[in-house]
Amino acid sequence: MTTARIALTVLAVALLGLLWTAVFQVDQRQTALVVHFGEVSRVVKDPGLHLKWPIADEVVDVENRIFMWSSDNMAVQVSDKKQYLVDTVTFVRISDPQKFRETVGADQDIAKQRIDTRLNAALRQTYGKRTFVAALSEDRDVMMQEIRDQVRPEAQTLGIEIVDVRIRRTDLMKEVLDATFDRMKSERLIEAQDLRSTGEAQKVRMMAEADRKVLEIVSEGDRQSEIIRGAGEAQRASTFAAAYEKDPEFYAFYRSLQAYGKSMGQGGTSLVLSPDSEFFRYFKNENGAVPQK
Repeated sequence: MTTARIALTVLAVALLGLLWTAVFQVDQRQTALVVHFGEVSRVVKDPGLHLKWPIADEVVDVENRIFMWSSDNMAVQVSDKKQYLVDTVTFVRISDPQKFRETVGADQDIAKQRIDTRLNAALRQTYGKRTFVAALSEDRDVMMQEIRDQVRPEAQTLGIEIVDVRIRRTDLMKEVLDATFDRMKSERLIEAQDLRSTGEAQKVRMMAEADRKVLEIVSEGDRQSEIIRGAGEAQRASTFAAAYEKDPEFYAFYRSLQAYGKSMGQGGTSLVLSPDSEFFRYFKNENGAVPQK
């Protein structure tokens, strides 16, 4: 290979290298800043291949789509002097890439820190005018709009547009949360004791009522049984009277037999009676007549 061909090859490679460094590609999700010796010379928004000065120009890619920044555990104090932790989500878009690069060097982390500082102040101001209940009610949407509107001016100075701010969570701080749980526990224990006392009183009242009803039922049963027993005794006496009227002698004999059975039916019974006693009248005479002396 001759010296001329080698020189042409080296020249071609150098030209290709220069051409390669002079071409850059812009993604449709990004905006390209062409920086010439430290100054932004132009902003390229159209996707595709573009040319720049080799070596002298630097290309900085900046996101042009909406992205999300999360900010967690931001302490705020509401109007009732209690402190809460708030988690937020901020939707942002870089609206002015050149200003974004000039103010924060196109560094999203630095931009987020500055916006978080303003966001924290906006949260404190918005929550400080309301109670905790308001943050959980329909007023929540109004609060998020207020926070967004307060953060927007600061973001615009950085070339950033605040699309929206959303509140994800509002919780009591751990110390306040523990104290609240303890208070709720005490209230529930008192309520449980009240319910237990009420239940015990109802139990005593129901048992007394049941005992009263049992007594009434037993008393009524005894009364009815006495009435029925009395009616039976009356019926029995009436039956005996009717039988006595039909055959007085047989009735007297039957009563004597009952007396014999009751007096002499048990073993070891001793009777001291006169042999002429009326009690033995049916033992001496089948008619039951007592013999005349």
